[in-house]
Amino acid sequence: MCGIVGYIGNQKASDVIIKGLERLEYRGYDSCGISYYDPNNKKFVTNKDRGRVANLYNQYSYPDNNHYAIGHTRWATHGVANQNNSHPHYSQSKRFIIVHNGVIDNHKELVFKYLNDYEFISDTDTEVIVNLVEEFSKKLSIEEAIRKTISLLEGSFAFLIIDTENIDTLYAVKNKSPLLIGESDKGIVLGSDVLAFVNYADYYYLLEDNSFIIVKRDNGNFKFNLYDTIGFDLEVPEKQKMDFVTDELGKAGYEHYMLKEISEQPAVIRKIMSQYMVDNELKVSPEIKAMFTDIKKVYILAAGTSYHAGLIGRVYFEEIAKIPSEVFIASEFAYNEPLIEPDSMFVLISQSGETADLRSCLINVKEQGYKTLTITNVGSSTLAREADQYLNIFAGTEIAVASTKAYVGQIAVLAILANTLSKQHSLDLVSEMSRAAVSMENIIDKRDYISEIVEQVIISHDCFYIGRGLDYFVCLEAALKLKEITYLNTMGIPAGELKHGTMALIEKDVPVIAIISQDHINNNTRSNLEEAKAREGTPLIISLDNTSKGNDDIVLMDVHRLLSPLVTVIPAQLIAYYKAVELDYDVDKPRNLAKSATVE
Repeated sequence: MCGIVGYIGNQKASDVIIKGLERLEYRGYDSCGISYYDPNNKKFVTNKDRGRVANLYNQYSYPDNNHYAIGHTRWATHGVANQNNSHPHYSQSKRFIIVHNGVIDNHKELVFKYLNDYEFISDTDTEVIVNLVEEFSKKLSIEEAIRKTISLLEGSFAFLIIDTENIDTLYAVKNKSPLLIGESDKGIVLGSDVLAFVNYADYYYLLEDNSFIIVKRDNGNFKFNLYDTIGFDLEVPEKQKMDFVTDELGKAGYEHYMLKEISEQPAVIRKIMSQYMVDNELKVSPEIKAMFTDIKKVYILAAGTSYHAGLIGRVYFEEIAKIPSEVFIASEFAYNEPLIEPDSMFVLISQSGETADLRSCLINVKEQGYKTLTITNVGSSTLAREADQYLNIFAGTEIAVASTKAYVGQIAVLAILANTLSKQHSLDLVSEMSRAAVSMENIIDKRDYISEIVEQVIISHDCFYIGRGLDYFVCLEAALKLKEITYLNTMGIPAGELKHGTMALIEKDVPVIAIISQDHINNNTRSNLEEAKAREGTPLIISLDNTSKGNDDIVLMDVHRLLSPLVTVIPAQLIAYYKAVELDYDVDKPRNLAKSATVE
C-alpha cells in the first residue's frame, strides 16, 4: 500500500515525481522520498523523511535540469515511519537505489543465505532487494542480477531500480503489486496508478505480472522494452489513451476531498444509470447475464467498505434474483475456504481492483474452474482484467481514503445486476434510482444542520449504530466511517443484539444512532433504542418519511425499501465528516490507513 513513480525524459523530473506522488498519497502518506540525478554536480541526490509529500516541495530545492528520478510515498509495513525506513533505499555501496511497493515474505531467509556480510540501515524488506542486486552484480550483468533477485523473491512487489553508474537507464519489475507505464514524446513515466501520469503522459500501458521493464534514453529519444523474468521478450500491451481531466482531481471549492465526494454521490447514481441504460431499462450486458445461467449459488467476496456493500448485494441476489448467496471477507476466505457448492459463481467487489486478499481468492477459485465477476471502480485494474467479466461502477476518481461514492456505486450496480437476473424484474429501477438520487441530493443540500447535531450529540469517545436487516448493514459502514476518520470507538450492531452484551457499554452521553428505513421493524428498533435511553445513552434517529415518528433527528425523503442504503448512508458519512473537522483531524488522510490494500 505504497505509491511509486519513476521518470526519464525532457521535463523537470522532480516535478513529475512529486506531483505524481501527491496524486498517489491515497496509497500511503506516513513518509515519502525522491532520488534524482543532479547533472550540475554529477551525482544522485536523495531527499526523504517521515511526513507528507508536500514536504518534498517545501523543504528542498531542485535544479531545473534534473531529468531522471524515482520517488515513493509510504504506508509502513516493515519498520516504523522514520527517515531510515523511508524510501528510496540505497544498496550498501550506494551504487543502486530502489523504491518498492509490496511485501517480500522471505526477506529474512534471503539475508541469512546471501547477505550476512551486509549492514542494513533500515528495518524494511526493500533494502534486502537492492542489496541482493548489488551482491549478484559482482559476477553478473545488471539485468542478470535483477533477474536472479526476482527469482528468489516470494511475495508481492513492484519496484524501480537505478544503477548510479548508468544515468540513461531505469529498471522496473512488476509482480502482483500494480505498475503501469506512461508515455509521451517528452519522456517515460512509471507508476502505481494512472493518476500519477496526468499531464505527463499521452498514453499508458497495463503490465502483467512477472514483467521486467528497461527504460532507456537514447540520443534524446525515450523507449522501453518488456521482458519476462527469464529474459524473453514480452509483447507490448495495447496502449490506452489518457482521458483524465485535471479539474476532476481537484477539490472544486470544497474544503476536503471527502466532502466533495459525498456531494458527488447523486451524480454517480445518474452516471451509472446512463451507462447501464438499454431500451429504457437498467441492465447488464447479455454476456454477464449469461454467466449466471444455471447458477445455484453466488459467493460474494470483498473487504472493508466493499464487504458492507456485498452484504447488501446478498439481499438483492436473494430477494430480487432469487439466487441463494453468501458473503465472505476476502482475507478469511483466502485461507479458510468453506465447502463450495457446485454450480456456483463468484462476485468480487473492490473499489481499486487491486485488493491483494481478493486477488488471492480470484486466482484460487479460477483454478477450481468457477466463473468470476469483478465489480470495481477501475476498469484497468488487475481484478478487472483477470476475472472472466467485470462491471464498472463509474464513480470517478476517489481521492479521500474513506470511501463514500464508490460504496454507493457498488450498491447501485449490484441492484442493476440482481434486477437483470430477476425473472419478474420486480423493481422499476429507472424510477426508483432516480428518486434515490433526488433524496440523496436533498440531505446533501441541507447538510449544515448535521454539523450542529454532531456538536450536540457526538460528545463521547464511544458511539454505537444500531439497525436491523439492510439498516444493520448500513450501520456497519456508518461505524467504519466514523472510526476511520475520527478515531472514536464505534460499533455497528444489530439492534436486537444490543441487550445481548453490548448494553453493558452504554452509559451517560454515549450516542446510540438508530437507522430506521423499514416499516416492518420500525417499532422493534425503537424499542431497542428506548433500552439504551434507559441507561442514559443519547439517542439519534435517522429515518425515512414513512418510518419517521415525532422528533426524529434526521428524516429523509422516501425511497424504495431495497434502495434505502443509498440514502441512509449519506447522513452517516456527514456525521463522520463533521466530527473529524470538529476534532481538526486530517479528514482525507486518516492515520494508519491507506486506500489501496495491495498487500495482504
